[in-house]
Amino acid sequence: MTGWTRRRLLTTALSTALVPAAVAQLSSAPPALAAEGEWRFRRGVNAWPWFALTREFPAPRTDYDWPPFQSQRPVPTPDDLGRLRATGLDFIRLPVDPGPFLAADATTRGKLLDMVDAAVTATLDAGLGIIVNVQANGATHYWNPDRMVSSTAAPEFAAYRGLVGEFAGRLARFTPGRVALEPVNEPPQSCDSNVWSTVQAALLTAARASSAALPLVVTGGCGSMVSGLAALDPAPLAAFEPILFTFHLYEPYLFSHQGAPWMREPVYRSLNNVPWPASAGSLEQTLASVRARMAQDTETSEADKQAAYAETERVLKVYFDAAPDRWFIDKYLAQARAWADAHGIAPQRVIMGEFGALRTDARYTAAPNPDRARYISDVRQSAESFGFPWAFWDLFDGMGMMEGTTRALDPAMVEALGLRMPE
Repeated sequence: MTGWTRRRLLTTALSTALVPAAVAQLSSAPPALAAEGEWRFRRGVNAWPWFALTREFPAPRTDYDWPPFQSQRPVPTPDDLGRLRATGLDFIRLPVDPGPFLAADATTRGKLLDMVDAAVTATLDAGLGIIVNVQANGATHYWNPDRMVSSTAAPEFAAYRGLVGEFAGRLARFTPGRVALEPVNEPPQSCDSNVWSTVQAALLTAARASSAALPLVVTGGCGSMVSGLAALDPAPLAAFEPILFTFHLYEPYLFSHQGAPWMREPVYRSLNNVPWPASAGSLEQTLASVRARMAQDTETSEADKQAAYAETERVLKVYFDAAPDRWFIDKYLAQARAWADAHGIAPQRVIMGEFGALRTDARYTAAPNPDRARYISDVRQSAESFGFPWAFWDLFDGMGMMEGTTRALDPAMVEALGLRMPE
């Protein structure tokens, strides 16, 4: 979940939602592109920040300290992985920041690759499948998506492509059918971008040069949104089979990202107490909570607060007028299912690779936790009703399902995901 320009979507999603659209009619097209074999990925969780939260040196340096990952970050233990499997999850999606690998010398890079191998082994030993996702960090000053995957002419694209090929070769050594590679997270190009098509094809070619059989996960542009998937032409990708497809869903952002400090738009800084569904609260109640939150903010000027409040009031009125509920989620996922049916792609090959919402806790003032659980449940049930596998974002931190210090599972999230608490 990176800082793509989709974070500007304060009203784009909701502007078309004021009149609930009927769920798209699903076609009965034959599964012409359905690959053979049983896919092991059905219910998953993103294991961030296992290979994230890096310690890069400031500019002008482009390298990382050793070890390159922050030591205090939560990392799942074998026991944690076993407990995740006991809940009913069957795979993890593992985001891996490519920066430390690309900045390292050959010896250090080998050590890092061995660390990923060990993580894959531990995951498989716990009875879980794994999708390794190469996930560039947009906040890094040098090894960021713009320098690596903005186009095939990007300064570090060749290095990135080489790393994708190397990952593919190493992952091919593991148990067939339980491991896959996702070369990019949330492409920054527009939904129908030919640039993204060229970048993705080059990366898939590099992966196939190292492994003919490793499943590869492909996606559309514009941050892997549903609209990016809908614009994706899968026909040219058939040459890279076996492939799976993915999209992410966080709509409506006014709910899922309320209170998120990493959001660039000033609306999100004090946004909180946005209900799910919208009928569970009111515009007046939420605006009162926003004003109270703003009153605690000693860093923002009064002029900026006033401007942010005016915009917040505007977009929240759109939210409450739209009255989003389960139908709103169904509308998005019906588009993904209609795309799959139109192209003869079995829905179990289309993974909702990220969905989630920020919680209210000691660090964040965001969604009320009962509302968060209702939202997660609605998204998960909607995905399952359309036949899509899913991976919750994420394991730890403010959107997590496991506490980073005690490793306690959140019962509300376990229930919302249709899982069971391990004994």
